Amino acid sequence: MNRPSIRVSDYMTRNHPPIACGTDLGVVVERLTKEHVPGLPVVDDQHKVVGWVSEQDCIRAVVNESYYCDQKARVNEVMRSDVLTVSPDDDIIDVASRMLEDKPKVYPVVHNGQLQGLITRSDILRALNENGKGCWHNS
Repeated sequence: MNRPSIRVSDYMTRNHPPIACGTDLGVVVERLTKEHVPGLPVVDDQHKVVGWVSEQDCIRAVVNESYYCDQKARVNEVMRSDVLTVSPDDDIIDVASRMLEDKPKVYPVVHNGQLQGLITRSDILRALNENGKGCWHNS
């Protein structure tokens, strides 16, 4: 039985502003805690994704700053530059499978190098739930 394709673009969040490269880490920590997200994409001046900064990255840096009284860090000093991304045209089932293997909680959605939005585990679960009714809901 063929299932209809469910695209990332149908469930991604489009209005999550990224972090600009060079941003002070204090600003990043504030955004992560206020917005309750585990991480955010970091973009350059052309809005291309150049990194990913997570809560874990920030904890490590803040501990170093506060405990060792090191100088204030910038996001580009603590971010990961090996960013796992997905395309708006990717199939939700494929992305769900990748999430199970790679374990990220959030993927930046990128088209032609440009950030389009974010897709989270919650977005994936919502898509699977909305499109799986009749399959597993009535079993």
